Amino acid sequence: MTSTGSGSDGSARPGVVRVGAVDCGTNSIRLLVAEGVPGEAGLTDITREMRIIRLGEGVDATGRLSDGALSRCRTALTDYAATMAELGVQSVRMVATSATRDARNKDEFFGMTAEVLGKYFPGAQAEVISGQTEAELTFAGGVSDLRPDDGPFVVTDLGGGSTEIVVGDLVRGEVRILGARSLDIGCVRITERTLPSDPPTAAEIAEARSVIAEALAEAGDVPVGRAARWVGVAGTFTTLSALAQGLAEYDPQRIHGSVIPLDRMRAVCDRLVAGTVTERRSLGPMHPGRADVIGGGSIVVQALCDVMAERAGLFELTVSEKDILDGIAMSVLTRLAG
Repeated sequence: MTSTGSGSDGSARPGVVRVGAVDCGTNSIRLLVAEGVPGEAGLTDITREMRIIRLGEGVDATGRLSDGALSRCRTALTDYAATMAELGVQSVRMVATSATRDARNKDEFFGMTAEVLGKYFPGAQAEVISGQTEAELTFAGGVSDLRPDDGPFVVTDLGGGSTEIVVGDLVRGEVRILGARSLDIGCVRITERTLPSDPPTAAEIAEARSVIAEALAEAGDVPVGRAARWVGVAGTFTTLSALAQGLAEYDPQRIHGSVIPLDRMRAVCDRLVAGTVTERRSLGPMHPGRADVIGGGSIVVQALCDVMAERAGLFELTVSEKDILDGIAMSVLTRLAG
């Protein structure tokens, strides 16, 4: 998705700084260039990009980032760095999540990011953030367009390697995290671990549900019951929203802020889990690179629907196009203000 604000010729407006945020996850790498005033709330998007690179392909089994995955990441990041330079980005932050935390050869990855980003932004490289920082950035991005009075919120970010569950609220514009967990049940990880068949067999689906239930039990200390609204972020949730709405193609404006009843969400997930990769790929809003793993992601979402209904009495899901990527960009502005 790409959107252009004023000054998109590469020159930021007077009094405004332009920042770059890169989120490198297990399945995709994403770029946000935005502008804002340090110390003030609010960002204006200049451009957003996303590519499926499957950085975490095979990591669960081998413990290493493959040469092919590293090459795909380098290609995308090289293009992103050039785009940021062309658009006049003044400060950049790149965050890498689950796949790199788990890889034995992660130093090779970080060296590559330092080389590629350093060409335009000396000293910049990817960083692996703590679970607490990841929770804060995910939450800040996910609720950035919501009314604080509608909280507390439970934000779930379903990625390729992990799923974050964060409960918090906004107090005078400041994020207050009430509890958070990062669980190893991302859509790529679940698919590779439990769903080898196409379509998956009943036994494979049962195994996936068992693995997910065991992981969710570890999040029993997260105070989900305090939440007044459930917010889902990242590509699995946004794609499910598009399908639940019956959209012919992916439309960020109709997806952002959409509210989907959980019964409708469960039905969409059932259809995706039962379908073949070819059938999923034929759906208009489906990114081709997501079709083979969204079945696993759908099983995670179904389990989350049960948790939200049973523990929080929540029966609808708000889907946000804003997520950790927006939180990263906001953190760069905060750093510049300091």
